[in-house]
Amino acid sequence: MLLSKSVFSKTADPVAERVSVSLKTLIDLAKPAANLKLHHLGIRALQSGGYVSRFKGRGMEFDEARLYQPGDDIRSIDWRVTARTGKAHTKVFREERERPVFISVDNRPAMHFATRGVFKSVLAAKLAGLLAWTAQHHGDRIGGQLFSEQDCRELKPQNGKHSVLRFLNALAKANDTGVRQPHAVAEFSLEHVLARLVRHAHPGSLVYIISDFRGINDQAETHLAKLAQHCDVVLVFVYDPLESHLPSKGRYRFTDDERDVVIDTSDQQRLINYQQHFVQRQQRLDQLAKKRGLALIQCSTVEDPIQCLR
Repeated sequence: MLLSKSVFSKTADPVAERVSVSLKTLIDLAKPAANLKLHHLGIRALQSGGYVSRFKGRGMEFDEARLYQPGDDIRSIDWRVTARTGKAHTKVFREERERPVFISVDNRPAMHFATRGVFKSVLAAKLAGLLAWTAQHHGDRIGGQLFSEQDCRELKPQNGKHSVLRFLNALAKANDTGVRQPHAVAEFSLEHVLARLVRHAHPGSLVYIISDFRGINDQAETHLAKLAQHCDVVLVFVYDPLESHLPSKGRYRFTDDERDVVIDTSDQQRLINYQQHFVQRQQRLDQLAKKRGLALIQCSTVEDPIQCLR
Protein backbone atom coordinates (compact mmCIF):
# COMPACT_ATOMS: atom_id res chain seq x y z
CA MET A 1 0.00 0.00 0.00
CA LEU A 2 1.23 3.50 -0.81
CA LEU A 3 2.44 5.51 2.17
CA SER A 4 0.87 8.96 2.38
CA LYS A 5 1.96 11.98 4.41
CA SER A 6 -1.58 12.61 5.54
CA VAL A 7 -1.76 9.18 7.20
CA PHE A 8 0.80 9.87 9.91
CA SER A 9 1.01 12.34 12.74
CA LYS A 10 4.25 14.29 12.96
CA THR A 11 4.45 13.37 16.63
CA ALA A 12 4.87 9.68 15.75
CA ASP A 13 8.55 10.12 15.06
CA PRO A 14 9.64 6.62 13.91
CA VAL A 15 6.75 6.37 11.47
CA ALA A 16 6.67 10.02 10.45
CA GLU A 17 10.36 9.82 9.51
CA ARG A 18 9.39 7.35 6.78
CA VAL A 19 7.55 10.09 4.92
CA SER A 20 9.40 13.24 6.00
CA VAL A 21 12.93 13.73 7.27
CA SER A 22 13.73 16.04 10.20
CA LEU A 23 16.68 18.39 10.54
CA LYS A 24 17.86 16.44 13.59
CA THR A 25 18.01 13.22 11.57
CA LEU A 26 20.13 14.93 8.92
CA ILE A 27 22.45 16.43 11.55
CA ASP A 28 22.86 13.01 13.20
CA LEU A 29 24.30 11.68 9.92
CA ALA A 30 27.58 13.50 10.63
CA LYS A 31 29.06 10.56 12.55
CA PRO A 32 28.37 7.74 10.05
CA ALA A 33 29.47 10.04 7.21
CA ALA A 34 32.97 10.20 8.72
CA ASN A 35 33.69 6.70 7.34
CA LEU A 36 32.54 7.45 3.80
CA LYS A 37 34.58 8.64 0.83
CA LEU A 38 33.54 10.89 -2.02
CA HIS A 39 33.52 9.57 -5.57
CA HIS A 40 36.46 11.44 -7.09
CA LEU A 41 36.54 10.44 -10.75
CA GLY A 42 39.41 12.69 -11.82
CA ILE A 43 39.63 16.46 -12.20
CA ARG A 44 38.02 17.59 -15.45
CA ALA A 45 38.66 21.33 -15.14
CA LEU A 46 40.78 22.71 -17.95
CA GLN A 47 42.42 25.25 -15.67
CA SER A 48 44.70 24.70 -12.72
CA GLY A 49 43.20 24.98 -9.29
CA GLY A 50 40.42 22.41 -9.21
CA TYR A 51 40.73 22.25 -5.43
CA VAL A 52 40.82 25.01 -2.85
CA SER A 53 43.17 24.57 0.08
CA ARG A 54 42.63 25.68 3.67
CA PHE A 55 46.05 27.36 3.56
CA LYS A 56 46.01 31.06 2.85
CA GLY A 57 48.30 32.47 0.18
CA ARG A 58 48.36 34.17 -3.22
CA GLY A 59 45.67 32.28 -5.13
CA MET A 60 42.53 32.76 -7.14
CA GLU A 61 39.98 33.47 -4.41
CA PHE A 62 39.88 36.50 -2.08
CA ASP A 63 39.48 35.51 1.58
CA GLU A 64 39.78 38.60 3.79
CA ALA A 65 41.53 41.90 4.44
CA ARG A 66 43.73 42.20 7.53
CA LEU A 67 46.14 44.75 8.97
CA TYR A 68 49.42 45.10 7.09
CA GLN A 69 52.29 43.17 8.67
CA PRO A 70 56.02 43.71 8.04
CA GLY A 71 57.09 41.52 5.13
CA ASP A 72 53.71 41.57 3.33
CA ASP A 73 53.88 42.12 -0.42
CA ILE A 74 52.95 45.75 -1.09
CA ARG A 75 51.15 44.61 -4.23
CA SER A 76 48.59 42.95 -1.97
CA ILE A 77 47.64 46.14 -0.11
CA ASP A 78 43.88 46.72 -0.12
CA TRP A 79 43.83 50.43 -0.89
CA ARG A 80 40.07 50.84 -0.43
CA VAL A 81 40.10 49.42 3.10
CA THR A 82 43.30 51.33 3.86
CA ALA A 83 41.70 54.61 2.77
CA ARG A 84 38.51 53.91 4.71
CA THR A 85 40.20 52.93 7.96
CA GLY A 86 43.35 55.05 7.81
CA LYS A 87 45.45 51.93 8.47
CA ALA A 88 47.25 49.78 5.94
CA HIS A 89 45.43 46.52 5.16
CA THR A 90 46.57 43.55 3.08
CA LYS A 91 44.41 41.30 0.92
CA VAL A 92 44.64 37.61 1.83
CA PHE A 93 43.72 34.94 -0.71
CA ARG A 94 42.93 31.24 -0.70
CA GLU A 95 44.84 28.97 -3.04
CA GLU A 96 42.54 26.99 -5.27
CA ARG A 97 42.96 23.37 -4.24
CA GLU A 98 39.82 22.60 -2.33
CA ARG A 99 37.04 21.08 -4.41
CA PRO A 100 33.44 22.31 -4.53
CA VAL A 101 30.90 19.52 -3.97
CA PHE A 102 27.52 20.33 -5.50
CA ILE A 103 24.52 18.15 -4.51
CA SER A 104 21.33 18.34 -6.57
CA VAL A 105 18.25 16.82 -4.90
CA ASP A 106 14.96 15.96 -6.62
CA ASN A 107 11.87 16.79 -4.57
CA ARG A 108 9.18 16.47 -7.24
CA PRO A 109 5.84 14.81 -6.39
CA ALA A 110 6.89 11.39 -7.72
CA MET A 111 9.65 11.36 -5.08
CA HIS A 112 7.01 11.43 -2.32
CA PHE A 113 6.17 7.79 -2.83
CA ALA A 114 6.88 4.44 -1.21
CA THR A 115 5.36 1.04 -0.69
CA ARG A 116 8.16 -0.21 1.57
CA GLY A 117 10.96 1.41 3.52
CA VAL A 118 10.88 5.21 3.30
CA PHE A 119 9.67 7.75 0.76
CA LYS A 120 12.07 8.24 -2.14
CA SER A 121 12.28 11.88 -1.04
CA VAL A 122 13.40 10.82 2.45
CA LEU A 123 16.03 8.49 1.01
CA ALA A 124 17.27 11.28 -1.28
CA ALA A 125 17.51 13.69 1.65
CA LYS A 126 19.51 11.20 3.73
CA LEU A 127 21.86 10.46 0.85
CA ALA A 128 22.38 14.19 0.35
CA GLY A 129 22.98 14.71 4.06
CA LEU A 130 25.60 11.95 4.15
CA LEU A 131 27.37 13.40 1.12
CA ALA A 132 27.35 16.91 2.60
CA TRP A 133 28.88 15.73 5.88
CA THR A 134 31.43 13.60 4.02
CA ALA A 135 32.50 16.62 1.97
CA GLN A 136 32.80 18.68 5.15
CA HIS A 137 34.96 16.00 6.80
CA HIS A 138 37.24 16.17 3.75
CA GLY A 139 37.51 19.96 3.97
CA ASP A 140 35.59 20.59 0.73
CA ARG A 141 33.09 23.33 0.01
CA ILE A 142 29.44 22.30 0.02
CA GLY A 143 26.72 23.70 -2.20
CA GLY A 144 23.60 22.35 -3.77
CA GLN A 145 20.43 22.54 -5.75
CA LEU A 146 16.96 21.69 -4.41
CA PHE A 147 14.20 21.38 -6.98
CA SER A 148 10.53 20.54 -7.25
CA GLU A 149 8.02 21.14 -10.04
CA GLN A 150 7.36 24.68 -8.82
CA ASP A 151 10.70 25.76 -7.40
CA CYS A 152 14.42 25.41 -8.03
CA ARG A 153 16.96 26.85 -5.60
CA GLU A 154 20.75 26.86 -5.77
CA LEU A 155 23.07 27.25 -2.77
CA LYS A 156 26.55 28.54 -3.55
CA PRO A 157 29.35 26.23 -2.33
CA GLN A 158 30.84 27.46 0.93
CA ASN A 159 33.29 26.19 3.48
CA GLY A 160 32.79 24.91 7.00
CA LYS A 161 30.16 23.33 9.17
CA HIS A 162 27.83 26.30 8.79
CA SER A 163 27.53 25.57 5.05
CA VAL A 164 26.45 21.98 5.80
CA LEU A 165 23.86 23.16 8.32
CA ARG A 166 22.55 25.74 5.83
CA PHE A 167 22.18 23.01 3.21
CA LEU A 168 20.56 20.53 5.62
CA ASN A 169 18.11 23.14 6.89
CA ALA A 170 17.02 23.93 3.34
CA LEU A 171 16.81 20.21 2.60
CA ALA A 172 14.59 19.47 5.62
CA LYS A 173 12.24 22.38 4.82
CA ALA A 174 11.97 21.37 1.17
CA ASN A 175 11.33 17.75 2.11
CA ASP A 176 8.54 18.71 4.49
CA THR A 177 6.75 21.04 2.05
CA GLY A 178 7.63 19.47 -1.27
CA VAL A 179 4.31 17.84 -2.17
CA ARG A 180 2.69 19.52 -5.13
CA GLN A 181 -0.10 21.91 -4.26
CA PRO A 182 -3.51 21.31 -5.89
CA HIS A 183 -3.86 23.05 -9.27
CA ALA A 184 -0.24 24.24 -9.15
CA VAL A 185 1.48 24.67 -12.51
CA ALA A 186 4.65 22.68 -13.14
CA GLU A 187 7.43 25.12 -14.09
CA PHE A 188 10.60 23.04 -13.78
CA SER A 189 11.11 19.90 -15.81
CA LEU A 190 14.22 17.77 -15.37
CA GLU A 191 15.83 19.29 -18.46
CA HIS A 192 15.26 22.84 -17.13
CA VAL A 193 16.78 21.89 -13.78
CA LEU A 194 19.86 20.34 -15.43
CA ALA A 195 20.29 23.42 -17.64
CA ARG A 196 20.47 25.54 -14.49
CA LEU A 197 22.90 23.07 -12.95
CA VAL A 198 25.29 23.50 -15.89
CA ARG A 199 25.36 27.25 -15.19
CA HIS A 200 25.81 26.98 -11.42
CA ALA A 201 28.31 24.12 -11.04
CA HIS A 202 31.78 25.58 -11.60
CA PRO A 203 34.42 23.65 -13.57
CA GLY A 204 36.23 21.12 -11.40
CA SER A 205 33.24 20.50 -9.13
CA LEU A 206 32.11 17.09 -7.95
CA VAL A 207 28.38 16.99 -8.74
CA TYR A 208 25.88 14.53 -7.28
CA ILE A 209 22.39 14.35 -8.78
CA ILE A 210 19.95 12.42 -6.57
CA SER A 211 16.70 11.64 -8.37
CA ASP A 212 14.38 8.98 -9.77
CA PHE A 213 15.15 10.63 -13.14
CA ARG A 214 11.55 10.59 -14.31
CA GLY A 215 11.26 12.66 -17.47
CA ILE A 216 14.84 12.16 -18.62
CA ASN A 217 14.99 12.88 -22.36
CA ASP A 218 17.44 13.84 -25.07
CA GLN A 219 17.62 17.46 -23.90
CA ALA A 220 18.35 16.37 -20.33
CA GLU A 221 21.10 14.06 -21.59
CA THR A 222 22.62 16.96 -23.57
CA HIS A 223 22.84 19.06 -20.40
CA LEU A 224 24.41 16.16 -18.50
CA ALA A 225 26.97 15.75 -21.28
CA LYS A 226 27.88 19.46 -21.01
CA LEU A 227 28.16 19.17 -17.25
CA ALA A 228 30.43 16.12 -17.54
CA GLN A 229 32.89 18.00 -19.77
CA HIS A 230 34.17 20.07 -16.84
CA CYS A 231 32.85 18.34 -13.70
CA ASP A 232 32.84 14.88 -12.18
CA VAL A 233 29.20 13.76 -12.16
CA VAL A 234 27.63 11.03 -10.03
CA LEU A 235 24.05 9.97 -10.76
CA VAL A 236 22.25 8.53 -7.73
CA PHE A 237 19.15 6.70 -8.94
CA VAL A 238 16.54 6.17 -6.20
CA TYR A 239 13.51 3.95 -6.67
CA ASP A 240 10.85 1.96 -4.84
CA PRO A 241 10.87 -1.86 -5.28
CA LEU A 242 7.31 -1.76 -6.62
CA GLU A 243 8.49 0.44 -9.50
CA SER A 244 10.73 -2.35 -10.74
CA HIS A 245 8.40 -5.32 -10.14
CA LEU A 246 4.64 -5.26 -9.64
CA PRO A 247 3.06 -8.18 -7.73
CA SER A 248 1.97 -10.92 -10.11
CA LYS A 249 -1.66 -11.06 -8.99
CA GLY A 250 -4.18 -8.67 -7.48
CA ARG A 251 -5.72 -5.21 -7.74
CA TYR A 252 -3.85 -2.36 -6.07
CA ARG A 253 -5.01 1.17 -5.34
CA PHE A 254 -2.59 4.10 -5.32
CA THR A 255 -3.35 7.65 -4.24
CA ASP A 256 -1.60 11.01 -3.91
CA ASP A 257 -4.52 12.48 -1.93
CA GLU A 258 -5.84 14.05 -5.16
CA ARG A 259 -6.22 11.15 -7.58
CA ASP A 260 -6.73 7.40 -7.28
CA VAL A 261 -5.27 4.82 -9.65
CA VAL A 262 -6.19 1.13 -9.59
CA ILE A 263 -3.80 -1.35 -11.23
CA ASP A 264 -4.93 -4.87 -12.04
CA THR A 265 -1.75 -6.95 -12.22
CA SER A 266 -3.60 -9.93 -13.66
CA ASP A 267 -3.46 -8.04 -16.97
CA GLN A 268 -0.19 -9.52 -18.19
CA GLN A 269 0.36 -7.04 -21.02
CA ARG A 270 -0.06 -4.08 -18.67
CA LEU A 271 2.31 -5.76 -16.21
CA ILE A 272 4.94 -6.22 -18.93
CA ASN A 273 4.55 -2.63 -20.18
CA TYR A 274 4.93 -1.27 -16.65
CA GLN A 275 8.10 -3.20 -15.96
CA GLN A 276 9.58 -2.38 -19.35
CA HIS A 277 9.09 1.32 -18.66
CA PHE A 278 11.23 1.09 -15.50
CA VAL A 279 13.86 -1.11 -17.15
CA GLN A 280 14.17 1.32 -20.07
CA ARG A 281 14.81 4.23 -17.71
CA GLN A 282 17.35 2.15 -15.79
CA GLN A 283 19.13 1.11 -18.98
CA ARG A 284 19.14 4.65 -20.33
CA LEU A 285 20.90 5.89 -17.21
CA ASP A 286 23.40 3.03 -17.38
CA GLN A 287 24.21 3.70 -21.04
CA LEU A 288 24.48 7.44 -20.41
CA ALA A 289 26.88 6.88 -17.52
CA LYS A 290 29.12 4.62 -19.60
CA LYS A 291 29.08 6.92 -22.62
CA ARG A 292 29.82 10.14 -20.72
CA GLY A 293 32.12 8.78 -18.00
CA LEU A 294 29.65 9.33 -15.17
CA ALA A 295 29.31 7.24 -12.03
CA LEU A 296 25.94 5.60 -11.39
CA ILE A 297 24.69 4.49 -7.97
CA GLN A 298 21.34 2.75 -7.55
CA CYS A 299 19.53 2.71 -4.20
CA SER A 300 16.04 1.45 -3.36
CA THR A 301 13.80 2.73 -0.58
CA VAL A 302 14.44 -0.41 1.48
CA GLU A 303 18.23 -0.10 1.39
CA ASP A 304 20.53 1.57 3.90
CA PRO A 305 21.78 4.83 2.32
CA ILE A 306 25.16 4.40 4.02
CA GLN A 307 25.66 1.02 2.36
CA CYS A 308 24.54 2.44 -1.00
CA LEU A 309 27.24 5.11 -0.88
CA ARG A 310 29.91 2.61 0.14
